[in-house]
Amino acid sequence: MNAILRSAAGKEAGRAAATVKVWDPLVRVFHWSLVASVFGAFLVEEGDTAHCWLGYTALGLVAFRLLWGFFGTRHARFSDFVRGPRAVAEYVRARLAGTSQRRLGHNPAAALMILSLLALIAAVGVTGWMLTLDAFFGAEWLEDVHGTLAWTLLALVGVHVLAAIVESVHYRENLIATMLHGRKRAIEDREK
Repeated sequence: MNAILRSAAGKEAGRAAATVKVWDPLVRVFHWSLVASVFGAFLVEEGDTAHCWLGYTALGLVAFRLLWGFFGTRHARFSDFVRGPRAVAEYVRARLAGTSQRRLGHNPAAALMILSLLALIAAVGVTGWMLTLDAFFGAEWLEDVHGTLAWTLLALVGVHVLAAIVESVHYRENLIATMLHGRKRAIEDREK
C-alpha cells in the first residue's frame, strides 16, 4: 500500500514539476470577467441599465489590464510579449512553415490579438458611454459606429477562440484550460 502511495505521490510531484505557473490569478479573473461582461452586454437589451453597466465594467477591466500590462507579473507585462510588426510577421511565417517555437507567455501574433481586442473593447465602451450624453442624444451615426464596433469585436473574439484551439492542437497543450488554472507545460531543452 505504501508503495502505491509513494508511486502516486511521485507521479503528482513529477506532474507539478513539469508545469510552471504562467498566468497569475489577476490575469485569469480579468480574462473571464471580461468574457462575462462583453457577452453579457450582447445578451441584454441595448440601452438597458444592465447593458450600460456591463459596458462600464468592460471599460474598467480594460483600464486594469493596461495598468497590469506595465506593473503586473512577468507574463502579464506587455514587455514580455509585445514585440512589434516584424516579430509578428516572423512568427506567422514560422508558424505557417511549422517551425514556430512554443512560448510560455503570449506569442507575437497573440500580442497583436490582445492589443486589438483591448482597443476594440475600449472603443465600444467609449462610444456606448457617448450615447448616454445629451450632446449625442439621437445620433444615429454614433449608434451605427457603436454597433459596428461591437459586431467587429464579436468577430475578433471568434478568431481569438479559434486561434486558441488551433494553437492548442498544434502545441498539444490546452490553452483554454491554462487560462483557468494558470499553469503551462515547462519549456523543454529541445524547445529552446
